Order: sequence, then C-alpha cells, then structure tokens
Amino acid sequence: MKPSLHKKLLTIRERYESLKEALREPTITDDRNRFRDVSKEYSQLEPLVEKLAHYEGLIKHQEETESLLTDPDEELQQLAKQELKSIAQQLEQLEADLLLELLPKDPHDQNNIFLEIRAGTGGDEAAIFAGDLCRMYLRYAESQGFKVEALSESVGEKGGYKEIIMRILGQGAYSKFKFESGVHRVQRVPETEAQGRVHTSTCTIAVLPEVEEIETIDINPSDLRIDTFRASGAGGQHVQKTDSAIRITHLPTGTVVECQDERSQHKNRARALSLLKARILAQEQEKQRAQQAQTRRNLVGTGDRSERIRTYNYPQGRLTDHRINLTLYQLPQIMEGALGPVIDALSQEYHADLIAALEE
Repeated sequence: MKPSLHKKLLTIRERYESLKEALREPTITDDRNRFRDVSKEYSQLEPLVEKLAHYEGLIKHQEETESLLTDPDEELQQLAKQELKSIAQQLEQLEADLLLELLPKDPHDQNNIFLEIRAGTGGDEAAIFAGDLCRMYLRYAESQGFKVEALSESVGEKGGYKEIIMRILGQGAYSKFKFESGVHRVQRVPETEAQGRVHTSTCTIAVLPEVEEIETIDINPSDLRIDTFRASGAGGQHVQKTDSAIRITHLPTGTVVECQDERSQHKNRARALSLLKARILAQEQEKQRAQQAQTRRNLVGTGDRSERIRTYNYPQGRLTDHRINLTLYQLPQIMEGALGPVIDALSQEYHADLIAALEE
C-alpha cells in the first residue's frame, strides 16, 4: 500500500477514536443533533477501521510466517510458502476494499429516486422506445428488489409513453441508476416502416435522488445581530417607555425581521425569531426546488440525436455506451432487464477515476 494512502487511513482511525470518546461523554445525549451526527459518522467509519485492523493483523502474520522460510524443517518451509500465498491474496483484496472505503461517498447513493423518461426526437417511434426503456428499468428494479411506483404518465398514440415518471424505492437505488441520465438513442426498423429502413429516435432519461424536504432550520446564535428600539405607537398611558421592540438580522443571509406588537421585549424577541426561522426556511426550500429544477435541465439536455450517451442498435443486437466506449452484443437480454454488466462497467470506470484522483 502506498504510504500516502496508509497515512490517510491512520488519520481516519484517529478521527474514529475521537468519536468513540465523544460518545462516552455523559452529556452527549443532551444535544440530540450532536449525538445524531457523531453516532452517524462513527457508524460510517467503523467498517473501514475494522478492515484496517484486519489488514494490519495480516501484515504482522505475514512477517511471522516469512521468518519460517529459513527454518531447517523443509516441510515447515513449504507450509509457510503456501500460507504466504494465501496471505498475499487476502492483502490484495483488503487493499482494494480499503481503497474503495477511502473514496468520496455520494451523499445520495442510498436514496430512493425519481426516474423520468420522455420521448425525444422520432415521433411515435420515440414514444414506443420510451415504453421499451420503461419495461427494461422495471425489470432491472425488480431484479434488485426495489419497489416501483408510477407517479404520472402520458401514453403515446401508437404505444409507449410520451412521458412517464416513476418513483423507485430501495436502499442504494440512486447508486444503481445515477449513470442513466441523458439521451438514449435507438436505431431500428419501426413496425410501421414498409420499406425496411432503419430509423433513429431518442428518449431522455433523468434520474433524481429523492431528498428529504427541509422542515427545520437550525440558526446559530452567533449569526444573529439583535437590536432593541422603542416601539412607535399612540401616546397616553400606554406609550412605550422602554426599548421593547426587537430587530433581528441574520448575518449570513441578510434577512431582517422586526417585532414591536408586544409590550414585552421577551415576547417580541420570541416572535421575531420565529418569523426569522420561517423566512429562512422558505428561502432554503425555494433554493432546493430551484436546484432540483436545474439538475433536471442539466441531466436531460435537449433530446437531440447528437446528445446521446448510449445507443441501442437493434439490427446488430448491440448496445454502446459512448461515455466509456463500452460495446456489448447482448441487446435482447439487456432490454429484458439484464442491465448489470452496463451499470457495473460504469461504476468501475467512475471508481477508477476517483482512485486516480485519490492517489494523486
């Protein structure tokens, strides 16, 4: 293992030990958010730390076994050689596993997804192809033990779909489907084609992770500037003689709220803080919706034939994924839901790029 990678692993183990100590603190449960965050990070690091301990144990066992190669007992030497081969294989596998554990995790990998299929260029044939893709994804999802819910659909005039949106539920759904977004191109002879000519049509696929709605906002008190001032109002016996009105400024966003309805500064402060949270929450929810809309636009492109990520060539029984130059002559099986070889190849290429970046 490269020294730089081993150093990263040791740093992670130090972090794991510090989290373990934090979980032993009697007051950790007083702050629910901190307890949740520490527990989550601890459980995420635990498999890596266990693998590292196993790896170090094997290295020690390897050194002890190598010392037997000079033993005068030849039979013991042969046993040591066999054992060293086994250890080498285990170390190689563990190194690969540890490397994968070190790679940056996509925070949405375990999420459910929304799968959107839309007919692009090609008219009725594009809608029919959208139906074929829908069937392919349904069968693949079923093979993975995922549950599928149809949310909306617009049926094509001669079959298939102009558009269909599905929700796919299951742990790891996004990790399996996330490389499917883009323009899918089909080349085949349509059933309605009398001359037997091959036509090219397209569909656009968008895969969006299902994210939790933002329901609460945690505001750091240090991000607030609180000013008090004398409330305006009619004179007489009820005129304000104290600075009971409150103005709160949320410094990171520049959001300002005021409250002077109550005579009590304490009540005005509580109301102003409640209003501030509501406004910031509304801003964050709007930002989330805008990001999702932008993600969808980026994923699907325009649906033009030239923007393809994958081609399904029926006359040749060929599938080509243009992003990684993958060509498989298994199109009938793939259209029946056997997407594993395609998705595995895309995942491996993705991990190879991450590993190269990590080693640099």
